[in-house]
This record gives sequence, structure tokens and C-alpha cells, in this order.
Amino acid sequence: MSLSVWLTFFLASWAISISPGAGAIAAMSAGLNHGFKRGYFLTVGLVAGIWTQVAVVSLGLGALIAASSFAFSAIKWLGVAYLLWLGFKQWRAPATPLVVAAEGQHLVRRRDLVVKGWMVNAVNPKGTVFLLAVVPQFLDLTQPLADQYVVIAATLGITDLVVMGFYTALAAKVLRLLRTARQMIALNRTFGSLFIAMALMLATFKRAA
Repeated sequence: MSLSVWLTFFLASWAISISPGAGAIAAMSAGLNHGFKRGYFLTVGLVAGIWTQVAVVSLGLGALIAASSFAFSAIKWLGVAYLLWLGFKQWRAPATPLVVAAEGQHLVRRRDLVVKGWMVNAVNPKGTVFLLAVVPQFLDLTQPLADQYVVIAATLGITDLVVMGFYTALAAKVLRLLRTARQMIALNRTFGSLFIAMALMLATFKRAA
């Protein structure tokens, strides 16, 4: 991959990361409920999920998933179910201000946040279809593909670490000012509704003919 091609992909990666989606919602939710230092571990999982998607595409499995009605539907409905579960869980989350969590109460394990982030991105067939459509445009078929996929994965990972870190910090810092039980309930239900909305959007997503 030439430098000019990589720079173009690098710019595209920022647009991909910044665009709102389940990952951004999950990152802000983590910042709201766990603060930046702990919530940022969810972003590590989000990046791992992206790398999983890139690996699937690079191995040719992405094309099989997109072509197979059963495989595509299985992954899609798994993703729908997971986002719905996250939504209902967030909706029913206790009205615990962020300052309480920061004092050491109700702390979620970092490993669980990483797994949560990985699930959000890994079981989303929209990501597979998107990468199948975008990535080949930046590949030089005359050069080793493995090295190029590593560069693509690293680039997507770097931009997502920065952007999702910003979303996490934004939620942790700005929403830290909201301390009353009523405010926390409203915020939890807002994020819960967003997860459910993303699930419904994924449910209507169809394979390209």
C-alpha cells in the first residue's frame, strides 16, 4: 500500500470512527456509568471487534457470510439480540451517579467491559458488509495482502482508540455534572433507547442482492 493510498484510507478511517453507531453509544454509556479510566476498557474491546471483522474479511470468510443467507441471518440476529439486551439493561440501570462509581462502588470488571465492546462490533454483519465494500478499494493486488490488512487493521484501531476515547471522556466529564437520581434515570433510559434503536436498525438491515 503506497503512502498516498494509506493517507486516503487514514482520512476515511476518521470518518468511519466518528460516524454515530452502536460503538459510539456503547463508549458514551461506559463513560457515563464507569468514568473514563475504567470505561475506556470498553474501547479496547471495540477495537478488538474491528480487528475481528478485518480478520474475517481478510480470510475470505466475510464474502461467505455475506453470500450465505443462514450465516448472515444468524450473525445479524445475534447482534440484534445483544443490542436489545444492552438496551434493556441500560434502561433498568440503577440511578447511581458517576461520583459514587468513582469511589469504588458497583465497579464492573475491566475484562467484562472489553468483552462487551468486542461483542458490539464483532457480531455486527453491517461491519462485515461495509469492510467488504470499502477495503478492496485500498488494496494493491500486486503486493502481499497480509501486510496491507495489518496496516488497515492498525489504522482503524488507532482512529477508533482516539474517537471512542473522546466519546468516553465526553460522557465522563460532561455528564459527571448530572448527579440527581432523576437525571441519571433519564440518561440511562436515553442510552437504553439508543441501543434498542440500533438493534431495530440492524434488524431491518439486509444483504446486498
